[in-house]
Amino acid sequence: MSNVIKIGMIGLDTSHVLAFTQLLNNPDHEYHVPGGKVIAAYPGGSPDFELSISRVAGFTKQLQEEFGVQILDSPEAVAEVSDAILLESADGRVHLEQFRSIAPYGKPVFIDKPLAVRSDEAREIVELAKQYDIPIMSTSALRYAEGLVQALKASDKSSVTGADIYGPMTIEPTQNGYFWYGIHTVEMLFTILGKDCEQVTTFSNTDHDVIIGTWSDGRIGTVRGNRIGNVKFGATIHRKDECDSVDVYSHPKPYYASLMEQVMTMFQSGKPVLDLEETLKVIRFIEAANESRITQATIRL
Repeated sequence: MSNVIKIGMIGLDTSHVLAFTQLLNNPDHEYHVPGGKVIAAYPGGSPDFELSISRVAGFTKQLQEEFGVQILDSPEAVAEVSDAILLESADGRVHLEQFRSIAPYGKPVFIDKPLAVRSDEAREIVELAKQYDIPIMSTSALRYAEGLVQALKASDKSSVTGADIYGPMTIEPTQNGYFWYGIHTVEMLFTILGKDCEQVTTFSNTDHDVIIGTWSDGRIGTVRGNRIGNVKFGATIHRKDECDSVDVYSHPKPYYASLMEQVMTMFQSGKPVLDLEETLKVIRFIEAANESRITQATIRL
């Protein structure tokens, strides 16, 4: 046990807390991620966000009863007893405040998506991480879906010329437009095309959204979201000589496991595994898409 990283968890209001704890704490899990164990947690929860506050009690009870996780009364108390932290609060509005309270402890932190629901708050989180010299990362697990990773690794493919991503686009009033579900499709788009997006235009109606990004090299990427019940994610990667369809469900390994492997690499090495500048661009892209949805204008990043 001396080599096992003691992991603290902040915010027990998302199903991710159980998914991640099962992967880390259960050595019999088919996709067990070794090297760390969740040992303490702070429940949190946002009273004005029903999908947050309504789930805190149940997930807290499960962590206690099924995994023996110690429940503490503040984020600071969790940071004090942990080697690394999973900041899991479903409400992106509280991430800056919670990170501000734990950053002085100097522990590496994974902040579940989205990093923040405003780009100025996202930048402040990154500046705090630099100030205290701690590695952080924040992303949707879909960035590491095996179907997407394998499609991009293919060595016999021609160069990528664009991408179209699709998925559900539920709007949660407390979470600033596209930040609630758009983060997943936008992360996939940036994984394929990179961070150098220059402008964003959004077309939207009651049931559908199409977000168009133009990259600095002229490539175009789109996100198509829906609110009609189709909850599947996927992508088409356009290449010079062909097009690839990406099925993120094609591999039995869950993308939560692939994500947690990356998080544990950061926890163990003390080095970031994802470019924070790209993460900031993802947040700004979503913010700009929200602006374009309202103004019906193209927004430069």
